[in-house]
Amino acid sequence: MNQDTLRLRKIGQWRTNNITLKPLKDQVMVITGASSGIGLTTARMAASKGAKVVAAARNEDALQQLVDELQEKGQAATWVEADVGREEDIKKIAETAIKAFGRFDTWVNNAGVAIFGHAMDVSNEDIKRMFDTNFWSVVYGSKVAVNHFREQGIPGALINVGSLFGDRGTVIQSTYAAAKFAVHGWTESIRMELEKKRLPVSVTLIHPGRIDTPYNEHAASYMEKQPAHRGMLYPPQAVAESILYAAENPTRDMYIGSQAKALKLIGTLLPRLTDKLMEVIMYPTQRDDRPSKPLDESALHQAGYGMHERGTNKGWRRSGSLYVKASKRPILSTVTVTGIGLTIWALAKRNE
Repeated sequence: MNQDTLRLRKIGQWRTNNITLKPLKDQVMVITGASSGIGLTTARMAASKGAKVVAAARNEDALQQLVDELQEKGQAATWVEADVGREEDIKKIAETAIKAFGRFDTWVNNAGVAIFGHAMDVSNEDIKRMFDTNFWSVVYGSKVAVNHFREQGIPGALINVGSLFGDRGTVIQSTYAAAKFAVHGWTESIRMELEKKRLPVSVTLIHPGRIDTPYNEHAASYMEKQPAHRGMLYPPQAVAESILYAAENPTRDMYIGSQAKALKLIGTLLPRLTDKLMEVIMYPTQRDDRPSKPLDESALHQAGYGMHERGTNKGWRRSGSLYVKASKRPILSTVTVTGIGLTIWALAKRNE
């Protein structure tokens, strides 16, 4: 059987929309924002399951430390210092993966940074910089990944990390929410286009709730008090678990925590009530008692500190996400979502 026939057979398989992804032990996985938080946790978990890891971030020292740690355990990994807001750096990440391992099978657009402050107070320069990191990096990474999978002629996974605030706007993090809305819109749109073209790419959008990472310490703050999460938090391992699941199993969406799914449903069904709830709840639950760090100490325009999975938040921490575990079982997930929907419907009827 010649190569053209094999290629046509593969194309025929893609046209059934039956994308089969490799097991993690056979994968090369690119992870941006790998020096801390969700990215660091995902890199460690992926490597422990046998994946070859390409870790990318701006913090060179943290990346070297991470790769040394993994290699000492006999795990395959390489690193590349990159500012994901620069298209040329995204291309450098892909080139590093191909040079080190010959290809990549999963690309995780995870890097991100936040701004805390009222939208009218945040400088346009800072908003543009945040969009470079949070949105344009996803555009650049998506294009590089899709082109690579198409050229390789084998299925691959593109995983974009969004946010519960990409499903529903908020106060204080209003500019961050706008960037994540853009990520969600981009991801949904390219998923349809790639499916229409029968390209062998699984596209997953991750919807994290409030996660216990250094996210707040890295954020630029226009507030008097230091940003911090208060209330229920989920561990970064819950997000990493979702990412690794999507790397092996074509999945449309993964919600981290019932709070992420509930906020989307409530915001859709009861938008005005949700506005009021957000105005009341979010102000006191997004700040600490400490004075804010100066803007020039944030990770918006420079690398933040690395090698920390967890942050210094004030909330109570869950050990994991039952919703993530339910999402791996479609029937249980449907029952869970239906239950949430019925509860919201009952609230809506009560307010009529």
